[in-house]
Amino acid sequence: MSRAPQGPSRRLLLAGALATVTAAVTGCSSGSEASASGGSKQLRVGYFAFPSGDLLVKNRKLLEKALPDHKITWIKFDSGASVNQAFIGKSLDIAALGSSPFARGVSGSSPIPYKVAWILDVAGENEALVARKGTGISDVAGLKGRKIATPFASTSHYSLLSALKEAGLGPSDVELIDLQPQPLLAAWQRGDIDAAYVWLPTLDELRKTGTQLTSSKEIGAAGKPTLDLAVVSDDLIAKDPKAIDAWRKAEAEALRLIKSDPDGAVKSVAAELGISASDARAQLSQGVFLTPEQVVSADWLGTDGSPGKLLTYVTETGQFLADQKQIGAAPSKDVVREAFYLKGLPDVLK
Repeated sequence: MSRAPQGPSRRLLLAGALATVTAAVTGCSSGSEASASGGSKQLRVGYFAFPSGDLLVKNRKLLEKALPDHKITWIKFDSGASVNQAFIGKSLDIAALGSSPFARGVSGSSPIPYKVAWILDVAGENEALVARKGTGISDVAGLKGRKIATPFASTSHYSLLSALKEAGLGPSDVELIDLQPQPLLAAWQRGDIDAAYVWLPTLDELRKTGTQLTSSKEIGAAGKPTLDLAVVSDDLIAKDPKAIDAWRKAEAEALRLIKSDPDGAVKSVAAELGISASDARAQLSQGVFLTPEQVVSADWLGTDGSPGKLLTYVTETGQFLADQKQIGAAPSKDVVREAFYLKGLPDVLK
């Protein structure tokens, strides 16, 4: 993997990023410690501007209706790396998080104090690898020696590494560049990069002038699925588990609405993302949304005392990242199991 020019240490960069994230979150959720001092209860929810049940819960105020005695603060993030930093800074209670950054978060000697408690969606055509037209690249093998951008520590990063390995390439065979979605799009438009692996809505912009080489749907079908999870802080589990139950019910309702009221779901997503109904419909169609019953089945998250296949998926993701030297060591299956919060499932969904 190519390296950036020598600059500030990783520790200083991480500290600066963490300070920025923490300051932003604190600024938009003043009084976030009120619950600890006897005031109204707080719930700080991190989300992505990405089609999922989260956007329906937010747009329809399902969580606010379920928890009228809580002050709900919704905080938008661009990537799982930023979400991880915010949890380290104790600035979040609940948040969306990709399965790859979650695997990173639970690895190492100081795992992030959170647990997975829900599945938002399974990555499909809504995350993909695209090469700029004019580069002559028509398949993944053709990326050798080329510049590829992706947000590091994301599900797209993991899927990109998987695609490269399948094509007989390693990270050192290409020039990998760490860019968040908006800077990535700008780099694409300037012609600074040859290809990119990213998610919607940036992905749709790339497709207008690019050729799709593979997608997370294809990579998942080949045995390396990625998912958008939802995690809850250990502090919230200890102090306010009933809020987690209410939030799960709201997320379950949103998943049902995506299937039972697709027009209404489109309207909510369009409103939250500031896009047309036709664009919202197209974006929703590219995701894989489970039913609440599927979420808590043995095939996915599982139930209290009986974790599902997600346990294996996350463990294998951690091992892959360790093999690729993206993390120091893979978390064991027992360590990953400890990072599951399944109490109350499936009964709380009734």
